[in-house]
Amino acid sequence: MSAESAASVRYVAIGDSFTEGVGDELPDGAVRGWADLVAAGWADATGQSVQYANLAIRGRLVRPIVDEQLESALALRPTHLSFNGGGNDMLRPRTSVEHVLEAFMQVVRRCDEEGVTLIVLSGANPSAQLPFGSLVNRRGDALSDAVVSRLGDRDDIVRALNWYDRTLTHPSYWSADRLHMNARGHHRVAARVLGSLGLDAPGEWWALPAEQQAPTLARGEYFREHLAPWVRRRLTGRSSGDGRAPKFGSWVEVSPRG
Repeated sequence: MSAESAASVRYVAIGDSFTEGVGDELPDGAVRGWADLVAAGWADATGQSVQYANLAIRGRLVRPIVDEQLESALALRPTHLSFNGGGNDMLRPRTSVEHVLEAFMQVVRRCDEEGVTLIVLSGANPSAQLPFGSLVNRRGDALSDAVVSRLGDRDDIVRALNWYDRTLTHPSYWSADRLHMNARGHHRVAARVLGSLGLDAPGEWWALPAEQQAPTLARGEYFREHLAPWVRRRLTGRSSGDGRAPKFGSWVEVSPRG
């Protein structure tokens, strides 16, 4: 355990559906996700309670994430802030990598100014399963490489880079919509974040037993159930996150288990 990890921790997460936890649904319909798991694993690994907030909203593009969530997160006076964004931007036809990078660097600058330890994540690569996967793969490669290059030798920025994890491309880590990871995927991401913080995650989080996979939908069925609703939202200017509030908009205390 590092000296930093033994200190009082106030951890806030900002982002889109990846950080909100979509795909990792609990029996009551609530979503959990890797950030919730990180808070719990952090408390368990240090034996101390963690203050945790999650302002992420599904469907958000990278600029609204920064404009709507960053300052609210910093106003909570966290010790650590995790940021991921750009996945939804990469699905749009006219998004530039530079546009996403500008948002990343604003988060870096503001965390530097406030003395907050930044945790940067890249999402996992869903492209092998998508009908427009080659485009997503090229853009994701370009964005991930550009972020790594721009961060340079900033060893003070914690990095949990999931895009390069080939294991996470396997269908057993993904939900039926092929865009969001399931519980197995979220646990692996949480294990990577904790490892990047110098903490030990439960070993099984890296590869939970694969549950019965969602049935592989025929092309037409997949388009009808998952792709068509997404296209309709784009055409009408709506988002899956419209009207949603953050699931943890202020601090909740996460205590060690056991």
